[in-house]
Amino acid sequence: MEKILIVDDERGLREVLSIMLKRAGYVVTEASDGEEAIGHISKEIFDLVITDLRMPKADGMAVLKAVKSSSPETVVLVVTAFATADSAVDAMKQGAYDYLTKPFQVDEVQLIIRNALEKRRLSTENILLKREMASQSSFAQIVGQSESMQKVFDVVRKVADAKSNVLICGESGTGKELVARAIHYNSARSPMPFVAVNCSAVPETLLESELFGHMKGSFTGAMANKAGLFEVANGGTIFLDEIGDTTPTIQVKLLRVIQEREFRRVGGNQDVKVDVRIVAATNKELEKAVADGSFREDLYYRLDVIPIRLPPLRLRTGDIPLLVKHFLDKFSLESGKSVPVLTSEAMHVLLGHEWRGNVRELENLIERVVTFSVGAPVSDEDIRGWLHRVGFPQQQGVPTDLPEDGLDLEGLINGIEKDLLLKALERAMWVKKKAARLLKLNTRSFRYRLEKYAIKGGRD
Repeated sequence: MEKILIVDDERGLREVLSIMLKRAGYVVTEASDGEEAIGHISKEIFDLVITDLRMPKADGMAVLKAVKSSSPETVVLVVTAFATADSAVDAMKQGAYDYLTKPFQVDEVQLIIRNALEKRRLSTENILLKREMASQSSFAQIVGQSESMQKVFDVVRKVADAKSNVLICGESGTGKELVARAIHYNSARSPMPFVAVNCSAVPETLLESELFGHMKGSFTGAMANKAGLFEVANGGTIFLDEIGDTTPTIQVKLLRVIQEREFRRVGGNQDVKVDVRIVAATNKELEKAVADGSFREDLYYRLDVIPIRLPPLRLRTGDIPLLVKHFLDKFSLESGKSVPVLTSEAMHVLLGHEWRGNVRELENLIERVVTFSVGAPVSDEDIRGWLHRVGFPQQQGVPTDLPEDGLDLEGLINGIEKDLLLKALERAMWVKKKAARLLKLNTRSFRYRLEKYAIKGGRD
């Protein structure tokens, strides 16, 4: 929800604008003079500031300069009853988005505000896109200092600009798509599309059309010609995830694309030529699939020109603290929360876990830690509770079966209880009495549980 600061020494005008903007769904803060406004600006970032030009203590130009100094992306709209050409030019030079004179039409202001906030959104999206591109090309999303991961980085750097196909092998959750993206964004093909498709997630009857496109009327539901993903990726890279799950029919068609650099759409009679680099990935042992006849040997050797094998997380536990920090920073930034602190005992639990889901399992766990963190250090009991919830099948938060290696029952129950306490507080807007009623607890029992799990904050 976008935040707007209204700065004007006329109380009536502030109230009119405030009511109008709140009805439109914005979060509004008011200031009666420039000095008060600068105080607000120093404490939080606004999406839009509407400021009068002539005010006591500090004028609108001072407010404008303060905004641009602390948050250059914030849009500023200057309003005054004493318009002059010089003041308008000066305000625009200092970075004002627009300049209006009093009195003004409410509809006119609403339109300008919508346009101004749209400009802000586009500017923010552009910045995020540039950051994403920069992080992709600098391996920022692939975290690891272990010897095995450094070897992976070295291979990616060496083969990025090659034309050869790449086959990435590794268990689910080891980061195969991230490596594929790193190869693409560090290559000369980076300005062109990177197209990812999960071959196991699309039925065979649809996968052929998805990859190669189809002609109008070629099958029921084909209402128009459609370009396939190979055409979309022309000039760039196509990432074929879970290639080991493709059927013999699809394998034959993929072999032709690799050999001839051309294919036919479903129902078509003309060849379509493409220049696409193929990066494939699998969590299966394709050598065994070739041996038992479920995967074509000739296709395997066409894909396995440059093999990259990603190690499971349990074989590179030295990277876990680095990954934990990376995900804590990432999810804290996304949620606008402070970065949680893990106790040494909590980190010890993470280092000793099996990580059957690899980096993806760790990422999901840390996202949950950040989501439910309330400021207190994250303990080993917290981690054990979340690990059981992440790692085993559940129904209403409880495992449906007892794992072979046993179960930390106390840790699981504590994790569920803490989760429900936090959910009740969130639903009750952190009013403790309301949250206690939701859980059918008396106030004393509820407070005891909050102290037990070091849950702080809220109000009575």
